[in-house]
Amino acid sequence: MSRIIQWSITVALAGFLFGFDTAVISGADKPIQALWGLSDLQHGLLIMSMALWGTVIGAIGGNWPTDKLGRRATLVLIGILYLGSALGSALATDPFWFSFFRLIGGIGVGISSVAAPTYISEIAPAKHRGALVGLYQFNIVFGILMAFVSNYVMGSMLGEGAWRWMLGIEAVPALLYTLMICRVPKSPRWLILKRNDVEGASEVLRKIDPTADVDREIAAIRAAESSEQKAHAPFFSGRYRLPILLAFLIAFFNQLSGINFIIYYAPRVLEAAELGSSVALLSSAGIGLVNLTFTMVGMALIDRLGRRTLLYIGSVGYLVSLVLISRAFYLGNLGGLEVPLLLGLFIAAHAISQGAIIWVFIAEVFPNHVRARGQSFGSSVHWICAALITLVMPWVLGTFNGGPVFAFFAVMMALQVLFVKFLMPETKGVSLEALQERLVREPTPKTQSATAGNR
Repeated sequence: MSRIIQWSITVALAGFLFGFDTAVISGADKPIQALWGLSDLQHGLLIMSMALWGTVIGAIGGNWPTDKLGRRATLVLIGILYLGSALGSALATDPFWFSFFRLIGGIGVGISSVAAPTYISEIAPAKHRGALVGLYQFNIVFGILMAFVSNYVMGSMLGEGAWRWMLGIEAVPALLYTLMICRVPKSPRWLILKRNDVEGASEVLRKIDPTADVDREIAAIRAAESSEQKAHAPFFSGRYRLPILLAFLIAFFNQLSGINFIIYYAPRVLEAAELGSSVALLSSAGIGLVNLTFTMVGMALIDRLGRRTLLYIGSVGYLVSLVLISRAFYLGNLGGLEVPLLLGLFIAAHAISQGAIIWVFIAEVFPNHVRARGQSFGSSVHWICAALITLVMPWVLGTFNGGPVFAFFAVMMALQVLFVKFLMPETKGVSLEALQERLVREPTPKTQSATAGNR
């Protein structure tokens, strides 16, 4: 397992950059708006949500380099994009250049959310797949925590202009990641399906597990691929209807929990709860620490309790925290510890459930043949929702207090419970090829003959 863990950790460092890039903007939020005199709408579009629109672009198109160039080559490309974004946004002289470089970083995030979970899921044994793919999410929240800590330290030490250092420091881990990723091997499933390189795939599989029956594993991969080739179905077809629906809903509810709203606007929300700006930044770092701690708990439980059980547990935490935060804003119970503590409960609920599950689950439910395409679709839904929420939130927070905002997210989490109960399958401990048989609809004879006639 040592090599698998080493490779998985290296690839998952893309998640560290993902998390750092996502959260670091929170420290630059208000200083940049004041510096360039932007309206709430301009600030939401050019500064706060631009990286997320880049993420949407990267997620939508991320399957192309992941399939055509390969998982590893795509992961190298991601590091280069992060490096350019960090340096460019730190040195930007106006909001338009700033938004351009944030867009580049966002594209890296979007492609990362396709390539990294896809790669790890394809090298991980079924019984450890949840925890290993979960390393990506762990690194996301570790990156978020380090961004909050970095923002607090630099904001305290450097004063005016600290936001440039907050953004530019990301160049250091981006460079280290880019150098390290060149040492991981290519995905064995990609080598078989896209390059027909059985010898190369066999070598990687033997490195993963020297005791495994490599010939049997390759035969299972090729049999699953043969089934897909015979079906000859486009991605958006009845054959993949269930995986597509599952990926859509898990991604939709992930963002409609309000998680990116909290991460992006934590200092602003806490200031609205009548905490001082420095206390708000420090509380943001506390939120990041809770996120990291409970992500580790989620990783420890995901292959034991399963994906559905964790989502049930998380949904309870979501509902309790969101309802009580909404109540605090409606009643004016602000200025104390109630809202920060409830935000901590919300983050814990997310980290142990949706945060630990989303990238694992999306990578599991699609067949090998369309996994990158499916990961791209699920990531796109996730990031489109995130971008829309981030775009409108400066206006929403300027128009409403936190009461109706948190009440809306609570209603969404009640709907998530219905999704888990009636639709979500359990995927723990099942091989990717066995999941394909379970979740993919086999074509009817009529469909097969019609497909053959169109060839």
